[in-house]
Amino acid sequence: MKTLQVDLGDRRYPIFIDAGLLNRSDLLVPCIQGSRVAVITNTTVGPLYLERVLQVLAPWNPIKVILPDGEQFKTLEVLNQVFTALLTERCDRKTTLVALGGGVVGDMAGFAAATYQRGVPFIQIPTTLLAQVDSSVGGKTGVNHPLGKNMIGAFHQPQCVIIDTDTLASLPDNELSAGLAEVIKYGLIGDLEFFSWLEQNMDALLARDPQALAYAIERSCADKARVVAADEREAGLRALLNLGHTFGHAIETGVGYGNWLHGEGVAAGMCMAADLSRRLGWLKPEDVTRIQTLVRRARLPTHAPKSLSSTQLRELMSVDKKVEAGKLRLVLPKGLGQSVITADVQPALLLETLEQCRESA
Repeated sequence: MKTLQVDLGDRRYPIFIDAGLLNRSDLLVPCIQGSRVAVITNTTVGPLYLERVLQVLAPWNPIKVILPDGEQFKTLEVLNQVFTALLTERCDRKTTLVALGGGVVGDMAGFAAATYQRGVPFIQIPTTLLAQVDSSVGGKTGVNHPLGKNMIGAFHQPQCVIIDTDTLASLPDNELSAGLAEVIKYGLIGDLEFFSWLEQNMDALLARDPQALAYAIERSCADKARVVAADEREAGLRALLNLGHTFGHAIETGVGYGNWLHGEGVAAGMCMAADLSRRLGWLKPEDVTRIQTLVRRARLPTHAPKSLSSTQLRELMSVDKKVEAGKLRLVLPKGLGQSVITADVQPALLLETLEQCRESA
């Protein structure tokens, strides 16, 4: 078993990575503070893994909350089901919530934990590659609004993250690819050696080679843990983790939540960011080609859908958490394995990218 640490002083917590961890009660016990536990999952993951986790948690007589599956259900209305269950069961502020599922479940359970009785502990058990390498680590929690993705939320760190790589066996191919978008992101923002490794091992990852997947998860989590430890609340450095996300969130919102997977939006967004960097003179054309080629090999889109106009995309990008004083800040690659945050992009260049990086272009 690999164990990493997210170093946040007295709030530091471990990330455990290995096969078969759903059966490890010894990992869960130290992270449960009170006498009550509530497991939050969804209609897809529940039938696969819920009973196994409930058996491990049997000494706490756990309650279960099963949410509908899909990004379109990541709303305050659906989140209220969690609060209703906790209040019905008279759960106190030492109740530990356990998030069992992908990024949507983790974000919603984490937000419930951040706000129920002004904050209760929670544990992340991510079951998708995207959640394992990204959303389960770092304490970002929240829900969507029709006008913007993840615009309502809170920072709330978990007690631990338990990554059972066996859960990837049940993951659909498109969701595996979606997770690889976030993996590629780590190589682009500050880990050129990892980017090169991904170029050499993408076929093994798509074939679900256990060793390749375990290494990609460990490397991604280590990269993210370092950034989170340095900048927990995204005052500066942590914003680099949003490479491709401003473009990608605009796509997700524009086509309707659930029609594009988050990782698909991020993949297209990274390619759009690379195109803009080329227009700024920061990337060579051959660097952009390398990025696009790797994204395609991961079976991910490299362009925004033609159903969204450049004007729509620009309007949707203006509703972004990185907007400051009305000015859009973007994360852009300034070279392979090096990214920066900038607000100094000429609107005309951004518009060129938005017009050219659509499927119809």
